[in-house]
Amino acid sequence: MHIVDELKKRGYQVGGMVSSEVRFGGFRVAFKIKDLMTGDTGTLADATRTSGPRIGRYRVNLDDLNNVGVRAIQRAVENADVVVVDEVGPMELTSERFVRAVEDAIRSGKVVLGTLHYRARHPLILQIKRHPRAVVLEVTLENRDTLPQRILNMILPAIERSRSALNT
Repeated sequence: MHIVDELKKRGYQVGGMVSSEVRFGGFRVAFKIKDLMTGDTGTLADATRTSGPRIGRYRVNLDDLNNVGVRAIQRAVENADVVVVDEVGPMELTSERFVRAVEDAIRSGKVVLGTLHYRARHPLILQIKRHPRAVVLEVTLENRDTLPQRILNMILPAIERSRSALNT
């Protein structure tokens, strides 16, 4: 969230979705999603769900993924300078609407800041990695503290180019 907060401080409109773990008694029991523009939240996946696509011990809540996550991406494409997609991973990729929303974000000409699940081999992830404007950085123990500033330095000029191109 450091990058999102810094972009907002600089006056950029940032939208999209972020996901986070839900822990209970020291154990991860679910994943939540949040719309960065509206603050709306939903459950991405939960270990106690009895329906939805199964990923490991979790079941994906397609209703919340589509109604919160997909809408957050669509809203960001329409109204934000930067579209955040955290993350493009196995749970999110169970939704065709999510896949289409990410493809639309990529085609929008706006800066898309996302995280990719390192093991997923879905066609969308391969498409993202092959995109001519994509820069894929691996987070390691050695670079994780300096990576946010490095990413900011890379995307600030890209945001300005995107704004200029979309306003002409």
